[in-house]
Amino acid sequence: MHSLYEEIRVALHNIWLRRWIMLGVAWAVALIGWLIISGIPNKYESKATVYVQMQSLLPNKIGISEVERLKAVDAIQRTLLSAANLEKVVRGTNLGREVTTPRQMQDAITDLRENVKVVAQGDNTFEISASSGASGLSNGENAQLAQAVVQKLLDLFREGNLSGGRTETSQSLRFLDSQLAQREQELRLAEAKRVEFEQKNLGVLPGVGGTSISQRMQAARTELNQLESSLMSAQGALAALNGQLASTQPSIATPGTYLPGGGAASARVAALEAQLADAQSRGWTDSHPDMVGLRNQLSRARAAAASEGGPRMTGGSSTPNPMYVTLRSMQAEKQATVASLSARRAQLQAEMTQYSAKQIEEPGLAAEQARLNRDYDVLKSQYDKLLQDREDIRLRGSVQSETSATTQQVLEPPSAPRAPVAPNRPLLLTLVLFGALAAGTGVAFALSQIKTTYASAGRLERASGLPVLGAVSHINSVAEAAQLKLRLRYFRGAATALVGAWVLLLAVEFFQRSMVA
Repeated sequence: MHSLYEEIRVALHNIWLRRWIMLGVAWAVALIGWLIISGIPNKYESKATVYVQMQSLLPNKIGISEVERLKAVDAIQRTLLSAANLEKVVRGTNLGREVTTPRQMQDAITDLRENVKVVAQGDNTFEISASSGASGLSNGENAQLAQAVVQKLLDLFREGNLSGGRTETSQSLRFLDSQLAQREQELRLAEAKRVEFEQKNLGVLPGVGGTSISQRMQAARTELNQLESSLMSAQGALAALNGQLASTQPSIATPGTYLPGGGAASARVAALEAQLADAQSRGWTDSHPDMVGLRNQLSRARAAAASEGGPRMTGGSSTPNPMYVTLRSMQAEKQATVASLSARRAQLQAEMTQYSAKQIEEPGLAAEQARLNRDYDVLKSQYDKLLQDREDIRLRGSVQSETSATTQQVLEPPSAPRAPVAPNRPLLLTLVLFGALAAGTGVAFALSQIKTTYASAGRLERASGLPVLGAVSHINSVAEAAQLKLRLRYFRGAATALVGAWVLLLAVEFFQRSMVA
């Protein structure tokens, strides 16, 4: 650490010994740099912000995408910076004072295009900026020229939109009319092809509703499955009804009457016969347990009455059984239902057979019909959309006949530049000062390294490898001390003059800026 400190001290001492060389180089570099910077003209920039409500008729219509919207914004920028508009700007400002030949005009337009920018900041908001840094003009004239260029661009922008917006409606309508005529012709051709195809393949094509053969066959298959389930249910109900009907008597026997006379056995016979008749009227069958018991009791009672020699029984009669009549009616209804379902099943099976045969005979007709219908639907949809768009534009065009096609509003008028945007002269002047000091210091240090000297006894001992017995110090006389002080005074004056020149240049720069404001 001590060795590094010693080296720094030695380097500074060597530079100090060559301080006049350092100061001279610094003055030379500073003067050259400041002279170059003074020759760079100031460039002033003026900006304006304008809001444009573009009543565009075609965006959001006929499938214009967001990418095409951005292209429209880019078209506005390119139109404003076209050669024709820039030539008007050159002729309408001081840029055209010395332009006399087409070559000079072309050069002026090229320079102006590089110094003008139109930037889209947001939705319908544009910033127009122009810069001027002509070497033959003063700072004030450059500032005024930049503002005049922006104002002229605003005027051209307003005039171009007013004249262009008036014709947009008619141009859009002509475009839509041509598209409608083309779509109408294509739609007629597609409709004629579809009608011709349907007439040629009338027996094979789908019916009303646009269903294909496959769809109709699938519907028939679904209906057949449902019909099979209903038929099985109806057949089961008919079988159950037939079983119930087989066990029901078609008529009810009415027992005969007995003549008066006889004893208790004859009365018992009459009572049992009455009970038997009542049971039969209720629908009981002969296998019913109660019916079997009544008949057994009746046979025993008749045997007892015969032994008594009781009354005589007259002949009986029979009447239709109401339950049997009801079951027969239900049987007829179920049979009719089963017959109807069986007939519909046979019809569906026949239709499915026909559909299968048609698919085998003409497998590509359904696909061809679907293609024709799809093409027709697409053209019809496009035609209807274009027709609606045309009516919308006509309505908006009627509104535009009484209002402006483009609403413009200057959010920020062309600014009057007060300070140059380039170059940053105070910063450059300061950098040149520090660069000059660094150059002078570097030259002094390089010269100290070229000339071999030893600033201390230690360095001499290390360089020679021999012991140094001592060092003799220099003592200035009174005259030498006075002369040294005078030289230091001159050096401080020269260094102060260098810094003063830098301060003076900064003052001149800010004074010129204040004159522009």
